[in-house]
Amino acid sequence: MKIRLQVNGVKHEVELEGHERLIDILREKLGVKSVKEGCGTGECGMCAVLVNGTPMLSCLMLAVQARGKKITTVEGLEEDGKLHPLQKAFIETGAVQCGFCIPGAIIVAKGLIDRKRRPSRDEIRRALRSVLCRCGSYLMFEEAVQMVVEGRVE
Repeated sequence: MKIRLQVNGVKHEVELEGHERLIDILREKLGVKSVKEGCGTGECGMCAVLVNGTPMLSCLMLAVQARGKKITTVEGLEEDGKLHPLQKAFIETGAVQCGFCIPGAIIVAKGLIDRKRRPSRDEIRRALRSVLCRCGSYLMFEEAVQMVVEGRVE
């Protein structure tokens, strides 16, 4: 079957099997490699993408469920060649260690900030808990999001 979806502002028509997951379409058919598969069971959060603005785990979502939806990955946060404030803050705080979980963490943080402009430190912590970081950069993740919330990064 063919479906239409929009990824990072670009409209695509994709041929797929009914059982294919969104992560597989993004990575294999559309070449979006920032979306990582850590577990394939929805436990690690590394495959998080925004679907119509809401963080979703692309390893648990069938591609057909994305029909007609707007999908945003970490690449889609950049505007006019400029990094999003969250991307800048993650770099500035040193949260970007091995980099494997960073796209998922930034997407989860973006979803939180879009839902609640000034989340508390505890709300930030709870949201970021959904992304497994083997480097242990959670405190730097929290600091990066806090910097954006407080307007310390443009």
